[in-house]
Amino acid sequence: MSAAGFALVLRPDASFEITEWPGDSTANLRTLYTAIGCTHVDVVDLSPKVSMWLDDDGIHTGAPVNKWATLLYAITAPLHQNYYGTAVFTGGPDAQGDTTGLTRDSCDALLELAGIETK
Repeated sequence: MSAAGFALVLRPDASFEITEWPGDSTANLRTLYTAIGCTHVDVVDLSPKVSMWLDDDGIHTGAPVNKWATLLYAITAPLHQNYYGTAVFTGGPDAQGDTTGLTRDSCDALLELAGIETK
């Protein structure tokens, strides 16, 4: 069981929500499926402490480009593609490989890096 915390749900229109990250692998997966609206997720690690989750089929479903998620990826590595649809940002994996939650401050920092006003 990983540590609970928060996840940042970031949509292509720049709307977002900060939601609780359950810290239980089964509940974590349900949280991702519900937030993204899909049944197959893929993860991109932006750093050892931040992971970005997306619809594995997003590019093929006609989902809009999520320029905010694409920008956050580009901050960490050379950009090689756009990212599509809703993205969920969590903490990275713990020592057992389970995904951790983010702190509220980390969620706010990601939004700030993306240039999204939170107030």
